[in-house]
Amino acid sequence: MTDQPCSVLINVNFSTTPTEQLIKQDFEVAQSTKSVATKIQALKNAILLMQSGEKLPGLLMHVIRYVLPEQDHTIKKLLYIFWEIVPKRDASGKLLTEMILVCDAYRKDLIHPNEFIRGSTLRFLCKLREPELLEPLMPSIRSCLEDKYSYVRRNAVLALYTIYRSFEFLVPDAPELIQSYLEGEQDPSCKRNAFIMLIHTDQQRALSYLQSCIDEIGSFGDILQLVIVELIYKVCQARPAERAKFIRTVYNLLSSNSASVRYEAAGTLVTLSSTPTAVKAAAKCYVDLIVHESDNNVKLVVLDKLVKLQSDHRNDLALQQELSMDVLRILGSTDIEVRRKTLEFLMNLISLRNVKDVVSLLKKEVVRTYNETDKEQNTKTYQELLVKALHQCGVRFPTTAEIVVPVLMDFLSESNEKAAESVLEFVREAVARFENLQPSIIEKLLSSLPGIKSLSVLHAGLWILGEYCVTEQQIMAFMEMVNESIGPLPIVDTEIRESTQEGGEGEDASKPAAAATTSSRVTADGTYATQSALATTTTTSDDKPPLRKFLLAGDFFLGAALATSLTKIALRLESPGVARNRLVAQCMLVLASIIHLGKSSLPKKPISDDDVDWLSLCIRVINDRSPLLVQIFTRACRSSLQDMIGSISREELTDTEKTLVRTDVDALINFSHLVNVNDNKAVDELELSLLQATEGTKKRESDVTTTALSKVYQLTGFSDPVYAEAYINVNQYDIVLDVLVVNQTPDTLQNLTLELATLGDLKLVDKPSPITLAGNDFCNTKAQVKVASTETGIIFGNIVYDITGVSGDRSCVVLNDIHIDIMDYIVPGHCSDQEFRKMWAEFEWENKVAIQTNVTDMTTYLSHLLKCTNMACLTPTQALSGDCGFLAANLYAKSVFGEDALANVSVEQDATSGSLSGHIRIRAKSQGMALSLGDKITMSQKKEQGA
Repeated sequence: MTDQPCSVLINVNFSTTPTEQLIKQDFEVAQSTKSVATKIQALKNAILLMQSGEKLPGLLMHVIRYVLPEQDHTIKKLLYIFWEIVPKRDASGKLLTEMILVCDAYRKDLIHPNEFIRGSTLRFLCKLREPELLEPLMPSIRSCLEDKYSYVRRNAVLALYTIYRSFEFLVPDAPELIQSYLEGEQDPSCKRNAFIMLIHTDQQRALSYLQSCIDEIGSFGDILQLVIVELIYKVCQARPAERAKFIRTVYNLLSSNSASVRYEAAGTLVTLSSTPTAVKAAAKCYVDLIVHESDNNVKLVVLDKLVKLQSDHRNDLALQQELSMDVLRILGSTDIEVRRKTLEFLMNLISLRNVKDVVSLLKKEVVRTYNETDKEQNTKTYQELLVKALHQCGVRFPTTAEIVVPVLMDFLSESNEKAAESVLEFVREAVARFENLQPSIIEKLLSSLPGIKSLSVLHAGLWILGEYCVTEQQIMAFMEMVNESIGPLPIVDTEIRESTQEGGEGEDASKPAAAATTSSRVTADGTYATQSALATTTTTSDDKPPLRKFLLAGDFFLGAALATSLTKIALRLESPGVARNRLVAQCMLVLASIIHLGKSSLPKKPISDDDVDWLSLCIRVINDRSPLLVQIFTRACRSSLQDMIGSISREELTDTEKTLVRTDVDALINFSHLVNVNDNKAVDELELSLLQATEGTKKRESDVTTTALSKVYQLTGFSDPVYAEAYINVNQYDIVLDVLVVNQTPDTLQNLTLELATLGDLKLVDKPSPITLAGNDFCNTKAQVKVASTETGIIFGNIVYDITGVSGDRSCVVLNDIHIDIMDYIVPGHCSDQEFRKMWAEFEWENKVAIQTNVTDMTTYLSHLLKCTNMACLTPTQALSGDCGFLAANLYAKSVFGEDALANVSVEQDATSGSLSGHIRIRAKSQGMALSLGDKITMSQKKEQGA
């Protein structure tokens, strides 16, 4: 590609590359046959060749003679492109004499009867950079300001603007001319263009016009209102003393019919004034935009603005209270991401003043989702988010816990397992924190437990009941619930009896009756023993008690959890007598029945040895009542829970303190009216947002690996006839290769083509066009690659070219490979321990990397690992503290494509040498993600050892 300007890209496919002589012949043939289509094709070929670097100096007169007189609209459009890229000066820099004829054609098009040709010509004149061509056209351009068509007038304003900005001497009175034109113009688009010109050429005239019609701004079109908001913002940034003049105008624009105007006006208002009234008005405007806007992407963008507004005014308690009630309206959206972000934002707004109102409305949302019959996946996810929000409210504000707990405990019997787990997590924390709520929670849990459908929730529920049933009444109620949920005992005998009765009655003839079989077996010491087994394949019916149903299905870990709870209540009941002995006997009978069931052939899966050992241990503990084991079962478990909850609370408090913005008491106070204009260093939010939209988020400048030079790859050697190097610009899903090609020979290289190919999940979407390079000349060409997933990709290829005057095969230079760094697509992420464990169990691809490092400190090595992988450490800092010679941590990261990456670090330090050893286990949903992260860790360890 060359540096010649062109605003239009044309793609023309042809089998053979046309030459200048062939294009001339096409023009002559088309003129003789009067074929417009042939002229169009020849003109396209000429434009394509010139964009590829060909000069075509003898083609200009042919275009003037054969193409310029044509009145076809397609030819007119192509001619504007041709005049834009054609060289207009000779080698000495003087304007070509042929351009006089072209200038006359411009003038005729400016007075053409067709208004679209006049407007297109004015648009084309905005791209001209030759004042000699523009000067004769100035009277015609001025006259177009009075044209009866708005399309012509607005393009005439743009033409005058670009000419005045580049060549002010051609139209020195442009600001005065446009101001007078603006006062009489009625078309909104024309007024917008004229106002934009005044803003950038003579801001004082733009202000005087604005003040003259300040009461009529509400009736203007939205495109003009947007420009007015931009002007007010720029003026107030440069001259803060004038803010008071425009605040009322911006206030009025908050009620505009256009959503874009209201959005920009709200953002401008909070920059002009930080008073509570202004901030509340802007916040209310943002909320209204989110509620009434249908596009979910727009909702998320405006919600980000609302979050930033709240963070800048977090000390305004009245704003927090009023904003929290407005934000609840956003929950009416059907998009789950909008709801998720809204609830996260809402948790930052809650205080003692508004927590009861917020909890009341969240309760209504919970009841509404609970009563819905058709529950889609989004509804279930929304239930989980509401449960977590109410959980946070109950923990942060204990006064609301007694309101929240009864509502949430209805979710324990829900089929939504995640929501039920979140509820039980809150119940566990509430019963440990709030002693006054323990009786009501235990009573509610005892009534809800038989209806629980999730096995994991049932495990945790049994643990809570076993730990916090302390009174004799609670213990007896728990034992009664267990007896009802497990059914008649012993389990094996009753199951055999029921199966035999069903077979005898003939209710199910096809169902085989249960039969006990005996066989002799030789034991380890050589003696004979008789073994009984139940040979049947009975199926559990739906009317069986819940605990028995799970045990018959082979879930004996539930039996182990039940054994722990029964052991605790048996040891905790201290009243001597018949009641205690009866309870102990019942507990031991339940545990013995579970062991007998597990060793029979009734369940679908046999009991494991670990579960048998634990059940047997619980029976011995109940019988022996060892003081040490009694202390472990009755006190140590509860203290461990208290320690865990306290650790979580301290970690949340630390995270909250990090987000707090503190100001020193001796910090300077800036008064905007007293700040000098030259000292005003306020950030231009408009320019900043535009920069972020076009260039993405900037990385830390202090990081040497992210500098521009580190992104330059040398593709060929210095001794090759063609030298090439590429600068890699990564912007989310796109990779742009800006390749510098240098011809190191004195020969002209024709049809020089950069041929690229990709390996991995990369796709080349924009192939470079062939170029022509003169001797010792250079140029830049670009190629675009689309990235589809987080996987290490390779870009490879070669450069092929022809040498002018040399026949034979094309020359070829092989390029070095470019390895795409996956770290450009990975960002640190955070998830809960439950989510981490669930993803760890679901992800099927694992990569195990051995630790090989010269670092002798485990914490330093973990910090180095986090830096080179862009992962976040989920393990709390307190858990990593201490010196025990071993470190284990969980890491998590997320890619821009929505892929999750998990890692578990297990490091051990040798006591004598101090060296580190261990493994890093990486798990991901895709193979490429796991392998790429493993390769990145291995390479970082090699670089570290080399250093």
